Amino acid sequence: MKLFYYPAACSLADHIALIEAGLDYELVSIDREKQTEDGRDFLALNPKGYIPAIEMDDGTILTENQVILTYIAEESGKLLPEDGMLRWRTFEALAYMSSEIHGAYAPFFRDFPEPEKQRAREKIRKAFALLADQMGDKAFLISNEMTIADCYLFWVLMVAPKSGVDLPENLQNCLDRMKAMPSVIQAFAEEKLS
Repeated sequence: MKLFYYPAACSLADHIALIEAGLDYELVSIDREKQTEDGRDFLALNPKGYIPAIEMDDGTILTENQVILTYIAEESGKLLPEDGMLRWRTFEALAYMSSEIHGAYAPFFRDFPEPEKQRAREKIRKAFALLADQMGDKAFLISNEMTIADCYLFWVLMVAPKSGVDLPENLQNCLDRMKAMPSVIQAFAEEKLS
């Protein structure tokens, strides 16, 4: 399986999940002109044009963070609780982070006017407060075991400084703990981020 990625982009969540799951993978970076490091036109592979994307051994392309993370969990039998409600809470958290936080980061990665950035900050603050309440004193977002939601949460929290939003204490502690995890250290090294 190949993971198409940009260093430090949201594909980092999938990279961490692949390591945690123990699945074999190959990293293929994408440049700003949408060319893969192995010389292919990324838009021909993925007309959506953004990462993450994975390519299966048979050439099938799968996109969207929530879907790829779920695929990794299903293929490995790891990172997804067996308990019915905790599974649904994992999917719920993935959807929430994708729609309410990831999307709200757009003004900070592009040249948006300050009033739009301020509206985004408020949305992000509220979302982090809800996630902090959900996490409570657990080690991870859903339970005391790491799930695919935590892989995505790591990226969402890592990017927070770009928005100027401070993290609630328990989310900051979670981010700090995850930075020290072997899978995160490995992903950072492989993406040349450390």
